[in-house]
Amino acid sequence: MSSNDSLQRLAQIIESRKLANGGDPDQSYVARLLHKGPDAFLKKIGEEATETVMAAKDLDYGGTTPELKAGLQAKLVGEVADLWFHSLIALAHYGLSPADVIAELERREGTSGIEEKRCARRSFGVLMTRLKSPESPAVFC
Repeated sequence: MSSNDSLQRLAQIIESRKLANGGDPDQSYVARLLHKGPDAFLKKIGEEATETVMAAKDLDYGGTTPELKAGLQAKLVGEVADLWFHSLIALAHYGLSPADVIAELERREGTSGIEEKRCARRSFGVLMTRLKSPESPAVFC
């Protein structure tokens, strides 16, 4: 079974927890976050992102023995799992799935990271211009 299959299965479970699909906020953590709305799950994404950074920094500076390093690696993996999980909730809320993210990653494959950043900045500028002046031409990278 592939990682993509695991993500898709988890996304399907999250989808089933939506209130419209019978999710019960009193019985399901996911349904509760979705019921509370974007502020709730976006706050969790921020918390989990911060905890991921902290776990990585702990690994940079605290893995002085093999046992300690293994424990810190497990902590990092756990924090990234929490971050991905809450990100999947956000995707579901906005009508997206892991397949959308994977498609974007595949689109970027073989593209220079430096060029991708340059393009993103240009696209953001075009988007902001279009928001201010909708008749402006939309030219993205």
